[in-house]
Amino acid sequence: MGEVEPGPAGPLEPPEPPEAPASRRPGGIRVLKRTMKRNGSRHCLNRRSRFGSRERDWLREDVKRGCVYLYGADTATATAASASATASSSDLHLVLCTVDTPVSEICAGEGRERLYLQLHGDLVRRLEPTERPLQIVYDYLSRLGFDDPVRIQEEAANPDLGCMLRFYGEKPCQMDHLDRILLSGIYNVRKGKTQLHKWAERLVVLCGTCLIVSSVKDCQTGKMHILPLVGGKVEEVKRRQYCLAFSSAGAQAQTYHVSFETLAEYQRWQRQSSKVVSQRISTVDLSCHSLEEVPEHLFYSQDITYLNLRHNFMQLERPGGLDTFYKFSQLKGLNLSHNKLGSFPVLLCEISTLTELNLSCNGFHDLPSQIGNLLNLQTLCLDGNFLTTLPEELGNLQQLSSLGISFNNFSQIPKVYEKLTMLDKVVMAGNQLEVLNLEVLNCMSHVKHVDLRMNHLKTMVIENLEGNKYITHMDLRDNQLTDLDLSSLCNLEQLHCERNQLRELTLSGFSLRTLYANSNRLTAVNVYPVPSLLTSLELSRNLLECVPDWACEAKKIEILDVSYNLLTEIPMRILSSLSLRKLMVGHNHVQNLPALVEHIPLEVLDIQHNLLTRLPDTLFSKALNKLNKLEQLEELNLSGNKLKTIPTTIANCKRLHTLVAHSNHISIFPEILQLPQIQFVDLSCNDLTEILIPESLPATLQDLDLTGNTNLVLEHKTLDTFSHITTLKIDQKPLPTTDSTVTSTFWSHGLAEMAGQRNKLCISALAVDNFAEGVGAVYGMFDGDRNEELPRLLQCTMADVLLEEVQQSTNDTVFMAHTFLVSHRKLGMAGQKLGSSALLCYIRPDTADPTSSFSLTVANVGTCQAVLCRSGKPLPLSKVFSLEQDPEEAQRVKDQKAIITEDNKVNGVTCCTRLLGCTYLYPWILPKPHISSTPLTIQDELLILGNKALWEHLSYTEAVNAVCHVQDPLAAAKKLCTLAQSYGCQDNVGAMVVYLNVGEEGCTCEMNGLTLPGPVGFASTATIKDPPKPTTPSSSSGIASEFSSEMSTSEVSSEVGSTASDEHNTVGLDAALLSRPERRCSLHPTPTSGVFQRQPSCATFSSNQSDNGLDSDDDQPVEGVMTNGSKVEVEVDIHCCRGRQLENSLTLRENFPIPCLEERARGLVFGIRRQNSVNSGILLPVNKDKTELQKSPSTSCLYGKKLSNGSIVPLEDSLNLIEVATEAPRKKTGYFAAPAQLEPEDQFVVPRDLEEEVKEQMKHHQESRPEPDSSEEGRTELAEEFDTAL
Repeated sequence: MGEVEPGPAGPLEPPEPPEAPASRRPGGIRVLKRTMKRNGSRHCLNRRSRFGSRERDWLREDVKRGCVYLYGADTATATAASASATASSSDLHLVLCTVDTPVSEICAGEGRERLYLQLHGDLVRRLEPTERPLQIVYDYLSRLGFDDPVRIQEEAANPDLGCMLRFYGEKPCQMDHLDRILLSGIYNVRKGKTQLHKWAERLVVLCGTCLIVSSVKDCQTGKMHILPLVGGKVEEVKRRQYCLAFSSAGAQAQTYHVSFETLAEYQRWQRQSSKVVSQRISTVDLSCHSLEEVPEHLFYSQDITYLNLRHNFMQLERPGGLDTFYKFSQLKGLNLSHNKLGSFPVLLCEISTLTELNLSCNGFHDLPSQIGNLLNLQTLCLDGNFLTTLPEELGNLQQLSSLGISFNNFSQIPKVYEKLTMLDKVVMAGNQLEVLNLEVLNCMSHVKHVDLRMNHLKTMVIENLEGNKYITHMDLRDNQLTDLDLSSLCNLEQLHCERNQLRELTLSGFSLRTLYANSNRLTAVNVYPVPSLLTSLELSRNLLECVPDWACEAKKIEILDVSYNLLTEIPMRILSSLSLRKLMVGHNHVQNLPALVEHIPLEVLDIQHNLLTRLPDTLFSKALNKLNKLEQLEELNLSGNKLKTIPTTIANCKRLHTLVAHSNHISIFPEILQLPQIQFVDLSCNDLTEILIPESLPATLQDLDLTGNTNLVLEHKTLDTFSHITTLKIDQKPLPTTDSTVTSTFWSHGLAEMAGQRNKLCISALAVDNFAEGVGAVYGMFDGDRNEELPRLLQCTMADVLLEEVQQSTNDTVFMAHTFLVSHRKLGMAGQKLGSSALLCYIRPDTADPTSSFSLTVANVGTCQAVLCRSGKPLPLSKVFSLEQDPEEAQRVKDQKAIITEDNKVNGVTCCTRLLGCTYLYPWILPKPHISSTPLTIQDELLILGNKALWEHLSYTEAVNAVCHVQDPLAAAKKLCTLAQSYGCQDNVGAMVVYLNVGEEGCTCEMNGLTLPGPVGFASTATIKDPPKPTTPSSSSGIASEFSSEMSTSEVSSEVGSTASDEHNTVGLDAALLSRPERRCSLHPTPTSGVFQRQPSCATFSSNQSDNGLDSDDDQPVEGVMTNGSKVEVEVDIHCCRGRQLENSLTLRENFPIPCLEERARGLVFGIRRQNSVNSGILLPVNKDKTELQKSPSTSCLYGKKLSNGSIVPLEDSLNLIEVATEAPRKKTGYFAAPAQLEPEDQFVVPRDLEEEVKEQMKHHQESRPEPDSSEEGRTELAEEFDTAL
């Protein structure tokens, strides 16, 4: 980068950075000249490469300012030879600019001709001079999901963004891509197979399908030898090192020997030429090469018949641009899809030899009339554009047999279809049709297939009763139809109408063969006449109350799926069908099965989740023709019913290989272990007590599931018999729990992951019970579908990202969204081609809702879901981002002109619309998550996290009901995975169950969750009658106390030299005690008002009578007393009175009798006197005043957990100390009753100028106090000794 003379500072110039002086550029562009070191393969910058504080200050002044990292061209260049060598460090320039700075201004400052943009490490596009790089970055981040302009500015300055978006000063090209485009060099060449010809130095070019040999001097004007290689040979010349012999095909084949200088060159030419000679037709594939034009040498390959230029940036007016393609005289197929042409290249219409033309996803809004000149065109693909009409000249293409106009903006079927008589399909998926006009289709007698899926069809129009005898297949999936009458289509053979809103469906049965109407609201399906050719009928997930009569009379029906309906019975005629092979009636309300009379060829019977209590005894018995009634039955699913037994005649089903009967009440093991072909048996979650095992088990048995049978005990002999089974699932004995295991009181989790029939596990989970210093928890589930790399990366990094984002923002929506977006960026190069669903649940103390202790924030992308069990009912917290289940997302993807294949996948890759990773599918696939937050209450029992496979086979209600009574979360998670596999899940399945305990019993405050007094002034006297109960009181106990606003509620201690005495009168706490942080659970945060719950308290006492804390009479240390140098510390419980309602607390004085000595041993009346300005205090005996109790509605208490020596007393130890202290000796001297010896600094000093005022106030205070009664005097007389044994 050359420097220019410094000019006057422009408005965009930041202060000169101290690290390296920046050169001033025209237009105020600031370019920081530094050598940026990259971090390995990730191409990320280290800390030393980041700009300094001055640049950062300049950026903070305006959010429209930013920086652009400009990479060198060699960053993306890699060859086989240089892979092992040390990569040279390239200059990486940091350009400070604004969102209004164009490319031309940056290029002028950099001394470059152009800039290039690379997205997701893939294609490289040349930027136009008027484009603004920083605005491109800001728009990209905004579409990802960032909303805050300041955060967008920060993310734009992050060098890790280069994995998704990167600018180059020169066009980067990978060497293997260059080899596919063109190979050239000057080598020694010999013509012919004999040695008569001499070796000569020639320019050799391999481009397209030809080898071009020309003179070195006159390579452009001299004679060229063109050797077609398709169908030819490339052989190694053994007599000469690094030499290849190129031969053309045919009887008059020519041969050229080319000698290379290095092994690397030899291998490159051999590899590329071998691909060319192996082709049967002359095909050149230059897709995904970021080309703006084809090389000129390609035009010498006149035998090219198919040219693939998909995913490039082809231009028109260039030497090798689209306007020159007419030179290909034999070109028949041309693929220019995804080139962002913007307008149709008219000169392509002059290539009369074209038979196939693909121009999809180019942003066309109209077609030129010259397209009618392509008379030989047979296939025209225009998908993914913005077309609204087709020109009439298109009707001239009488040989056109395939026309694709899906995912455009058509609002009606173009009339030009009437002229295109060779077309037999109308493919218009993903357009904007709202009315299905059958009259238009009636005018097209040549059309047999109609594809109108993913439109906006709401109504259907029939103007006359004339039937259509031509349409045989119709696809109306994913529309908004409510009623559909296609009885006029008398030759209709196949109909797809899934995922509409149909209530009634009427069809003609003359030719009907297959009907797919799943996921609607059908209550009636009318087909007339009876479809004699019907073989498959799928009506699942509707509102049918009975099987249609015409379906019972269909003579050729083989598959009937009526699951997830409202059926109460199965017609006898269905079970008597001689053609039915597969019957699925699961998830209905069937109570009984009809008794079979004759043999039927049923192979699969699925009647799971009904109300069956018994099966007919004759269901599996022999029929009148001496054949078993279910002789050919292979799979039987009886799960989720109320069966107690399975008939013994099931042993007659000799072909049965799968029996699934979990979640019943079966107590007797069925006689299935004698079946010769049995492979899979699932009898989990039943009431089995024993198993009768035959002498030998069938060799085919592979999987036996007996989990969930609590009364089943297997002997060692039985286990030995089952030892040859590949998978044996039985309940494990619970492991002994150890006290050393420390888990959260509020939540505990269990995780189960099963690979299914796949050879790898592509799901990972995140579980942190003590997150952010133990004040929260984080749980996550990540599903990579077919890759295992991304779930593991997210598992390792996402919790750290969340912790960083929580520290930057308290808004749950903000920090959760940023967590996903930053994690998306941190995937780096691994996230360019791979993607993963992600689910993150964060439990934290709820600061917004005072009635709740914790809040749960859930964010997800993809198909992983979280369900909260509240009062036994499921509460979904996440959103499924898939094309089938989210119409809004499907519409967004359609508006972005993505191609959605028939299996509902974006560009044929994934059905998800939001993922972490898969950056190459931007902007169709985004990482912005769905976020929901809910306060946790005592009614919240558990949280279930699962991947797609789990929720595809389990409903929310069923999942909650299955685990709500399981005590162990690990066992609950395993049960969910087992259920999913029992329902036929063969994919990876993962489940995490988090048990919640956020009620009062889950309190983790130091003394069992009793609330502390508040930080406001409290009364100097208190009367305690009974110690508190061990149970935790509710928050409405009504106990209140007034403290000074500066009073510490955590602990009160005294320094050495201060003693606790009963000889001093109580002094009100009118000054503050220094506070320290206390351990409080989120159920009982530090209160800010005067209403509190009861909390046990700990006080730390000190004595100056003895260095070891013992009196001279003490021979041994008192049990429960901890010594620390000159201090002796004991934790005691100074209980308050029982909690009562606030209005009743005023009458406590009248209800309390004079306490006896024993009562005073359990509950001590105390006061606190502030000592100096240190965090210490003196415990004093009770005052004689009785009116202080009236001033304070409740009594006071002290609390503390941390000892002066820094040790922490656990909850259990604190309670033990209190019990031990009750047995301590009572003395008037020593540790428990030390005489008060106040230090001079403890005296209350009043300045002379305020003495008179203070005396008057004290006198007025004494006069206003009422006279004490006799009971108060008696109580004072008893307070002669200070006993802390409570």
